[in-house]
Amino acid sequence: MALPVRTNLRHVFRFIHQLNAPKRYMCAASTENKPSAAEPPGGGRVFSGIQPTGVPHLGNYLGALENWVSLQNQYPSVLYSIVDLHSITQSQDPAQLRNNIVDMAASLLACGIDPERAILFQQSQVSEHAELSWILGCLTSMPRLRHLPQWKMKSKQKNEGSVGLYTYPVLQAADILLYKSTHVPVGEDQVQHLELAQDLARIFNNRYGDLFPEPRALMSSTRKVKSLRDPSAKMSKSDPNAMATITITDSPDDIALKIRRAVTDFTSEVTYDPETRPGVSNLVTIHAAMATISVEDAVSQARGLDTGVYKKLVTEAVIQRLTPIREEIERLRADRAHLEGVLARGTQRARELAAPVLREVRQRVGFC
Repeated sequence: MALPVRTNLRHVFRFIHQLNAPKRYMCAASTENKPSAAEPPGGGRVFSGIQPTGVPHLGNYLGALENWVSLQNQYPSVLYSIVDLHSITQSQDPAQLRNNIVDMAASLLACGIDPERAILFQQSQVSEHAELSWILGCLTSMPRLRHLPQWKMKSKQKNEGSVGLYTYPVLQAADILLYKSTHVPVGEDQVQHLELAQDLARIFNNRYGDLFPEPRALMSSTRKVKSLRDPSAKMSKSDPNAMATITITDSPDDIALKIRRAVTDFTSEVTYDPETRPGVSNLVTIHAAMATISVEDAVSQARGLDTGVYKKLVTEAVIQRLTPIREEIERLRADRAHLEGVLARGTQRARELAAPVLREVRQRVGFC
């Protein structure tokens, strides 16, 4: 005999409720006191990121990427992220952004990043970054963010910055803490952002129990590379003057032209004095770094040369160092499937580290 209609409906509703019941797999079990791949190994864990906003320039290479290659050989666990979530604090064309992400992967591999030694991945593909950023944002005061120098500078340039621009230091902190990173390579202009990550690690640990190590700064010893057209400013991808910036994919002819037109001064002798001779000193910095010699040796090699002839010496050093990188980038760009595969494998490895950490965070916060 058929069941009454009301009874049938009750069974149907119960079945639908069971299907839609929230799953608690994100908090299946505490990772506390359990060994996990998410724990940094004895030698520590390094994390750093770079925005996919075009091909890296000479300053990026000398100030960050060269150091990244060295660090992957010094630490047992290293993660390098293409931080596309950060990049959309400025308006991005979607198709161009997709290409820039793959292009950045090619650039990093060509510069010497080894995906067997370092985890190279795309930030937005690991959703734990965004969730941890929200949780840390709820522990961050507005005055703490308002006083960070980059917000002051960038919001002034745009007249009114976005919420994303305002809170992106919190996302930076999440990037670092999500992997329990112990060391972060930074330049002088990023020290205060790392201090925010340290503060948030302390705040979280004090409120919910020890979980995050306080990451330490790895300061770059490389002198900043300045604009070739305005040596009072650092070299930048966004410089409207194309002659101001050397990219790592520039042809030998382009490199020679840009260095030939680099601003110097009216004294023909080559000396190193960044305060009174910033243009010439910038050339000496570039020469020394690209030829892997000291500033003193670079000045010694320039003895007896005027700045015009010295520029040829600098040009040779830059071309010799960048040519194999440019050629490797061209080779890698021709195999997009390989680049996407490298990022996909890196993303999977990053998720394996991130998931148990966020699971523990969710449990401690009280989400489950």
